[in-house]
Amino acid sequence: MTLSQDPLNSPEPTSQTAELTNLLQLLRRKEATWVAWGQACATLQKAGHSTQQIFEDTGFEPVQQNQVIVASQVYISLVNGDAPDAVRSHFQQQGSDILYELRILNQTERVTAAELVLNKNLDADEARDLAKAIKEFSRLPHLPEGFSHHPGDAVAYQTWRLARQQRDLQERSRLIARGLKVVHSAAARQQLEQLLMDFTVVSQRSAPQLPVYRVEAEEQLPRLIPVVGEFPLTVEDLKAVPLTEEIEPFRMVKFSGTGAWVPLPGWRVVLAAEDPVAFLIPGDRLPNLPGNSEIVLVMVDRAQRQWDADSYFLAETVVHGQLEVQWFEQAPDIKLYGRVVLLLRPKKIFDEDQIMEMLQFED
Repeated sequence: MTLSQDPLNSPEPTSQTAELTNLLQLLRRKEATWVAWGQACATLQKAGHSTQQIFEDTGFEPVQQNQVIVASQVYISLVNGDAPDAVRSHFQQQGSDILYELRILNQTERVTAAELVLNKNLDADEARDLAKAIKEFSRLPHLPEGFSHHPGDAVAYQTWRLARQQRDLQERSRLIARGLKVVHSAAARQQLEQLLMDFTVVSQRSAPQLPVYRVEAEEQLPRLIPVVGEFPLTVEDLKAVPLTEEIEPFRMVKFSGTGAWVPLPGWRVVLAAEDPVAFLIPGDRLPNLPGNSEIVLVMVDRAQRQWDADSYFLAETVVHGQLEVQWFEQAPDIKLYGRVVLLLRPKKIFDEDQIMEMLQFED
């Protein structure tokens, strides 16, 4: 046995190791508050623990880890935003699912939204609708007549606008009741109550369809090949070409450098793009896209940043500078990063083994 193998000469656990062990124990025993759980999960992940490893050690599933981490960050923003003591006290003990839904809001909006949630006893689904209404309300170029900046009026405006489009009286009444539950200003309440007597249906512009394509033929999905150069070539030239690996379902190519490529058919919409970039996203993360959560490829032209009501755009959210695909009925008061010009679904392959075999002919 060498000196390093002798237990008597093993190094003492570092303070960081001891801290991580304590955090795992805290999660395993569910001690302290859920806010502490979220901070513990975040610390463990930053220290290199995978979500699966944390799950196996503590019983916190990956989806639960994500919820408490994000929600604890929202809670800290409530504290930093000087939220009322009653709000901080309430959400310190419960409501991680509710605060998680407020993640898309900025600090000031989170504080006012959390106050409304507590005062009106809203659940997680209602909190999600509240956050969406506040975010959409903040993007309006002008404050709608009769509505204030209060989050309750943001929901009231959303329900008022949707109710005016409804021909179904039962659904219309449901929307009005939802707005009256949280409305703040007297003027906004009056706007909603007028709809109880005025049954005029106001047509609103519906969101446009996303430009969805699907590859149908094998020839439409070319293979991307790296180019060595032009003769004369040396062995070193040949070795300098990085190893490429195709990733299905779009034959995206990665290599040992710092980039990747993906082949797209030479359609007019692809060739017309001036500054195209592409990214992958689950279909259910996109607005107004029917279907399942299969991965789709989105191409955005970064040169097209002028708002157009018939198009979707890549815009920034307030969550750590993340981007999302959005449609704006009116010109938004936020920066646009490119117009969505193409959504591509993968080719449907009914017999994957057959296309890998050589054609066989009968004698």
